[in-house]
Amino acid sequence: MAVEKAPAVVSTTSKRAARAGTDVLIRKVDGHLAAVRAGLAEPELELAERLAQVLRELVVSTARASAADRGRVRAAVHYFVLRRESRGRLLSVRSLTAAQRVVNRVVLDLGRPDLLVEARWDCRPGSPPR
Repeated sequence: MAVEKAPAVVSTTSKRAARAGTDVLIRKVDGHLAAVRAGLAEPELELAERLAQVLRELVVSTARASAADRGRVRAAVHYFVLRRESRGRLLSVRSLTAAQRVVNRVVLDLGRPDLLVEARWDCRPGSPPR
């Protein structure tokens, strides 16, 4: 007569750990966006905000995914947060487009083409922005 309560405890513990990891990544994205917001012009700010939005969505949607998928998303978040090719706290356009390529690659790897990020200068005239 074995009592099987351990899996429920493990399940609760793993849910808390997943939630904590999700919260940390989202805070990193939000904190970075807040830090660079003042130094960005309108098109760059739109791109940074869209990247942050997509990264938040990926973090939440992969919270219970495989370790490999969560790792891809975590790497994209870190790339967005840590990538700086300019001096000081300002994020350069080059850095944003590099982060855009990384995020879009992860989006495609995860089968979520609906989350592809296009910069305003990437859009063809007359096409709706994403």
